[in-house]
Parts: sequence; structure tokens; C-alpha cells
Amino acid sequence: MANRLLPEWHPQDAVQLTWPSPNGDWAPLLERIEATLEALVVAIARYQHVLVSVPDAATRTHLKRRFACLGVDATRLHLTVLESDDTWARDHGPLGVERDGRPVLLDYVFTGWGGKYPASRDDSLTRRLVDAGAFACPVETRDWVLEGGALDTDGEGTLLTTESCLLNENRNPGLDRAALEARLREELGIERVLWLTQGRLEGDDTDGHIDTLARFVDPQTIAYVRCDDESDPHYPAFTAMERELEALRRRDGEPYRLIPLPWPRPCFDPVDGHRLPATYANFLIINGAVLVPTYGDGADARALAALGEAFPDRDIVPIECTSVLRQHGSLHCLTMQLPAGSLAMEGTAIA
Repeated sequence: MANRLLPEWHPQDAVQLTWPSPNGDWAPLLERIEATLEALVVAIARYQHVLVSVPDAATRTHLKRRFACLGVDATRLHLTVLESDDTWARDHGPLGVERDGRPVLLDYVFTGWGGKYPASRDDSLTRRLVDAGAFACPVETRDWVLEGGALDTDGEGTLLTTESCLLNENRNPGLDRAALEARLREELGIERVLWLTQGRLEGDDTDGHIDTLARFVDPQTIAYVRCDDESDPHYPAFTAMERELEALRRRDGEPYRLIPLPWPRPCFDPVDGHRLPATYANFLIINGAVLVPTYGDGADARALAALGEAFPDRDIVPIECTSVLRQHGSLHCLTMQLPAGSLAMEGTAIA
């Protein structure tokens, strides 16, 4: 009964989102983040279902009306009232694995990226979705910290990740590299771990999630962030990361095909001026499409073109994400894909 961590291009039932509370960290930017999330729902619902946790019944009623006005197919929209701490479904959502040809969701501990932020309601969200009847497959709880944004897989037993996050003492201090790899092998079917030691974006709260840096496009190809501005403080580390990626080898001993993603101009918080973690690696693969974050930057078009080359058989859909950067995330961070066979299409708590 071995598990296999599913790649993002595996067929999906839905994408999971978590809607912000009016009283949470998003309060000063609520209209802007809601506009971004609306665009995400509209785009995703063209291809598959969307499961959205909302903070209260009033928000649920409002969103049902709003998305009806926006032309979203009501049969593809699933809204359930569940309180949360924040919006980052990538890290508090479940990981999809395949076992004996069937989907299973694994619910890991989420601590707000090593205790940086309150996370108790986010950590319990998957179990409350189970209680609400959201899932049609088994959901199993695990007792250690693991975040979806920290992992990227080719679906064939290879994991791409970063030492700065997965081996950070603020995650699982009792697990060294060997013990961690053993758990990844046992629970996710990981046979090879490709560790990156270089590259981290200023303004990133995750300690270097791989989904901000480099991503599998297929088992032979990795798209990655390239910094080509020698005056930028990121340049040395990202140049070193590029060398690490060039040195990686596939199972057959061949190098990976590498697709560089452009470097946007620096984005800064308008309130206190700190740098924000803009990255085009934070794209989302769904059925038939790739959703790509854009930032109103001259590099947006080049990023869309590069990912069009990487995914020639999928639609490339830009989603403006400048507002998401204000809370130190981007498009992929807001989402978690749910594999085919995992979503309960009907349920008394889902509408």
C-alpha cells in the first residue's frame, strides 16, 4: 500500500481556496485581495471545481450572488463556512497522494511557518472540511510539520525542495536529514530528494519555499527564477542556485531541461518600504491551463511566454497578484489542488 505524491499536473477535481476574514490581516487590503480571489475563482471554474472556505454565512451568501453575476457555473462552486487564520491554502491544505490507484489526502501540521503567525484554525481546517463532508476519499492525519509550498515533485519519486525550509529548526527540530527523508519515502513515496541550498526572496516568510524558486514542469523539465540584474542583492544567491539546478541529474543521468523565468523589477511595500517577494515561479497548474501571477511589470509578458513554451498544450492565464505580495505570498500560495476522486460533489454543508 505504497503512497505516491501526485504532481500538480495530475488530473484534478478542484482547487481549494480560503477566503479572508474582514477582521484578519487582510483587513486594510480586503477589497484588493477579494478582487484577486474572484479572478482566481472565475478562471479556475472554467476548467474544474473550486472549494472555498469562507469566514461566515454572510460572506457565503454574498459570494454566491457575486459569482452568479460573474457567470460562474454554480455546480462548480462549493462554499463552506469555516473560520481560518489566513488565506494560504497551499500550506494548510492537504497533500494529495495515490495509493493503490485511488486518492488519499494527508493532513500535516501547520504552525504558521515555524510559529511566525497564529495558525491553530488553519491547522484544523482540513479536519473541519472532513466533518463538513467536503471530501470523497480518505483523509489521514500526520503528526509532523509539512507545508505544500515546500515541496515539488515530478510524480515519479523525485522531490525538489530547499534545505532552508525543510531542515529548518523551527519546523521539525527532532528530525535530521536522514529521518526526514525516511518519512518522505514512507509517507509520500519519495525515492530521491534534490536539495537546493541557494536562493531565497526578500520578504518571504516561509524560509525559502521551493514554489517561489523552481518548479517541475514535467519529469524532465524545471522552470526556475533567474536573476540577471547584477546590481540586485539577490544576484549572487540566485546565480548559485542556477548552478545547482544545472548540476542536478534525472534518474537516467541526463541533466534537466531548464526554463528560466524572468526577474521582475523590485516591488516594495508602500507603507514601510520593505521589499516584497515577487516571483513568476508561483504559478498554478490546473486541468487544461496554467495560472500565472503578474505584477504590472515589463517582465510579465516574458514570463507568460516562457511558461507558454513550458506548457504548449495548456492555456496560459495571467492573474494580477500585486495585492497578494503585500502579505508576502503570490498565486500558488493561495491555492491547493485536490486530485481527481477526492472532492465530494454534493454535501449538506457545501453549496
